[in-house]
This record gives sequence, C-alpha cells and structure tokens, in this order.
Amino acid sequence: MNPADGLSETSMRQQVSAQEWQARVDLAACYRLVAHFGWSDLVFTHITARVPGAQGQFLINPYGMMFEEITASSLVKIDQSGNKLDDTPHMVNPAGFLIHSAVHSVRHDAQCVLHAHSLNGVAVSAQKGGVLPLSQQSMFVLSSLAYHDYEGVALNEGEKARLVADLGDKTFFMLRNHGLLTVGPTIADAFLSMYLFEAACTIQIRAQSGGGPLVPVPDALVATAQQQASTVTKSLGARLVWPGLLRMLDRRDASYRE
Repeated sequence: MNPADGLSETSMRQQVSAQEWQARVDLAACYRLVAHFGWSDLVFTHITARVPGAQGQFLINPYGMMFEEITASSLVKIDQSGNKLDDTPHMVNPAGFLIHSAVHSVRHDAQCVLHAHSLNGVAVSAQKGGVLPLSQQSMFVLSSLAYHDYEGVALNEGEKARLVADLGDKTFFMLRNHGLLTVGPTIADAFLSMYLFEAACTIQIRAQSGGGPLVPVPDALVATAQQQASTVTKSLGARLVWPGLLRMLDRRDASYRE
C-alpha cells in the first residue's frame, strides 16, 4: 500500500462492486496513459467516468496527484456537484469538474469524459481554422467535431448550457484557446478518440511548420468521413487497442491496478 493512496487495494476493492472496481482500474490506466503520451498538464486536467450502476456518481482523480501516480484505489467518488462520496483523505477540485458535470448531465451515452491541455491540441485550438483536413487521423476527428469559444477559466456555472449546446452529439470537442475533450461509451473509446485528436493536431502543427504548400484531403472525401470513421474504428478501442495498452502498462508499472 502506498500511504498516499489512503486505502489499500484490498480494502477498497472489498468496498465496491466488481463493476466499479473494473471502472477504477480502467480509469487509473487512462490517467497513466495520458501521462505516458505526454498530454498531461501537471495536475490541472481531469478524466471522469460514471460509476457503473450508480445514478449520478462519478470517479475523478485525487487533486494534486500526478497522473503517473494515480491508482484504482486513489480515485475519488463524487456526486453531480463534485462532492466527495468516499471516506478518503484526497482532495477533489469541484471547479475542475464543471465542464465534466455539464457533459455528463446531458450525454448519458458518455461513460467517460476526457479533457486534456495537450500542447499541440491547444496550439490548434488557437487557430481560426481549427482542425484542417490534412491527414487520415483528421478524417476521424472531422467526422464528429464541435467547437466552443473561450470564456475564461471554466468557473462560471452559466457556461454549462453553452458548453453542452455546442457539444451536441459529437465525440470530439475543441475548446478554443483551451484544449481538447472527448467522450466515449467506454473509457477505452474516449482514450482512443483523444489519441486520434491529438495525433491530428500534432500532424497539422508539423505540416504547417514545414513552410511549404499543404495538400488538403479533397472535400469529397471529407464529406464521407463519418461513414469511414464508423466503419474503421467501431469497437476497435475496447476490443483491440485497449488490451494492448494495458499490457504495455503492466510491463512498465502495474501499480495503477492497486
């Protein structure tokens, strides 16, 4: 047991359902993967997941822990208002849950909401044209992309309605001058979407840095992006990519499972 975690794996695992424990393991893995791929912003973003079978309950990171430190037991259970439901010494950041609570309140199909301040994602979010059709990865993003204009640090409850109205039923959400957000029916799907989102932004920034003329994907192909994306990525996140990512984490450091 890590003293910083408050509860041992055994004690926490005994206190929750098997379904919640699995969600905890997957969410802790997601935090570790975000750290591994370099998308974290110290402790200042969040990934949330619904507690399976519990209405209005969510799992979130303990505020102040680096993403590479997070474990299944250290995740904190909160309600729709960001209040702690666990007997835990860990802090949560209710203000940081504002965007997530807004999305969870209307997108009941979203098991997971992943928000990142990745450097390339923020760079593209500051570009007037947003995501450009420059790569195969961008096709997946453009198939289900929405934008929200910057309103300052997300502390204003009044922004919630505008956030969810702009998101609509999309999977990829670019917060202008701020960062990226994805939703998914599973934690694995939300992660895979963020991987594609950040990859599209990274490729765009690198292509623009070359200084030469760019070759955009033809409009006719962009118009078919949604159909192509649903055909290629359907269930791949949960069935193929996610197990491989967990095997990678287990080889490197399996403590996320504790």
